[in-house]
Formats: sequence, structure tokens, C-alpha cells
Amino acid sequence: MRRIKSFPPIADAGARVLILGSMPGRASLAAGQYYAHAQNSFWRCLEQVTGVAPSSPYAVRVRALTSRGIALWDVLASCERVGSLDSAIDDATVSANDFAAFYRAHPRIAQVLFNGAKAEACYRRRVMPLLADGLGPKSLSRLPSTSPANASMSGARKQREWNSALQKALRGESDCGSVG
Repeated sequence: MRRIKSFPPIADAGARVLILGSMPGRASLAAGQYYAHAQNSFWRCLEQVTGVAPSSPYAVRVRALTSRGIALWDVLASCERVGSLDSAIDDATVSANDFAAFYRAHPRIAQVLFNGAKAEACYRRRVMPLLADGLGPKSLSRLPSTSPANASMSGARKQREWNSALQKALRGESDCGSVG
């Protein structure tokens, strides 16, 4: 297995909501872009909130996120994985990103939305124990994975759930769930 590394965060000083994936898949790593796989519904799920079509240039989609106070990153900085599936990540090889430094640099982030179960599990296991008391958002919520591997839910339902959660998060409603 080859060690793979995630991308730097997409965030600016106005970020209020952080969307976290686990680790970019092969298509994303090859393209150097978050959620580059043609069948991943991430950009379709964010279209209603950002007002930008998924077919728009990557730089336009990124600007749309940051202009609306949305940051994007992955929980893992690196790991070993065969293929693109989260289930193929070798848990013994994972290294988490430096969230303490990230939250100090982005103190307005009040809510974290996880793109699927693996991102949430990695964050709770690998990040939360390292955060000092009071550092990082207390509102955490898992959304359905936008991965094409998550075929148990229709694209329309994923889009509704993502849109609803993002609208609430951007309004500052913290009923997404809390840290226990």
C-alpha cells in the first residue's frame, strides 16, 4: 500500500461552518480537487446553498463555498489505502490533520458537518481527544456520504438533507447535534 496525503483546507477568516470528509479518493487525488469523482454528489448537494452549478470551474465552486462562510477539509492528513473506499483505509496508518491549529486560525467556526460515518468516527477518535477544552466547535452532525459507494440513499434525498443541514448551520442554528 502507498501512503496518501490529503489536501490543505479550503477556508478563509469568515468561515463559520466546516465540512469534513475522511480522505480524498483516487479521482480527487489525481485531479488535485476535493470531490472530483464524477459520480460523487458533493457539489450537487451544495448547489442550492452556493448557487453554483457542479459543472462550474473548480475555482468558482471553491469561491462560492468561502463566500458563504463554508470551509472544507478532511479529518485525515495521511493514511494507507488501496482504492478509494473509506472501508479500505488501514486504521493503523492514519494520521489526523492539526485541528488545534486550524481552529485557532478560524475561531468563528461554530459547526462541523461530516460527510459520512468514517469522517465522523475518525474525528471523534483521532481529533477530539487532542483538542484542549473549549477549542473547536461543539455542534457536530453527520450527513449522508456523498460518495457513489453510498447507493442506499437517492441523490435527491442526499441533496435535501445536505441543503437543510447547511441552511441551518449557516443561520447559526446549533440543533445539528452536540459533543457528548
